[in-house]
Amino acid sequence: MTIHTFACSNLAGAGERQRSGVGSRTMSASIYSTKVDAESAMTTNGRDVELLPFVNDKHGGVIIEMTTPMDPQLFSASLKSLLSKWREQGIRGVWIKLPISLANLIQSAVEEGFWYHHAEETYLMLAYWLPNTPHTLPVNATHRVGVGAFVMNDKREVLVVQEKSGVLKGLGIWKFPTGVVEPVKFSAQDMGKI
Repeated sequence: MTIHTFACSNLAGAGERQRSGVGSRTMSASIYSTKVDAESAMTTNGRDVELLPFVNDKHGGVIIEMTTPMDPQLFSASLKSLLSKWREQGIRGVWIKLPISLANLIQSAVEEGFWYHHAEETYLMLAYWLPNTPHTLPVNATHRVGVGAFVMNDKREVLVVQEKSGVLKGLGIWKFPTGVVEPVKFSAQDMGKI
């Protein structure tokens, strides 16, 4: 998968702009994401703001995967602009993957409301929930408890459902009821909540 970004920086000096044009890089497609092309530079307080490289994920969110150094103030301005745009678009979860080499951007992300989701040897993953609802982002995956049910009544009718979210949302596919249970909340009562 290739991510295209349009870079525009106003760090050249008063009234000058350096346009670095269109660049590209590759990102793993293992997250089942779709390509997003950045259309143009955004403007914040009369200043052009560099767009951050991102892809849509399969759950109605976006993933920003930073790979190149960026000024923390420019990063913060870009992040503010994109969060506002995504909130208007109904985007739910926002993820930022920061390699250790870009640790100087962590404070800017946290100041915008991001929290630490998990860390691996080479990167930190931060998360943010845009809607004014309790977030439904999963905890860091150490394990997931999945549940499913086969329900049949006295008339030998089988219960099937359509997903309200996830990869099958809106596809018209009927399936057995399934779900996941957060590890800290699992109880026998959870079986009746799917």
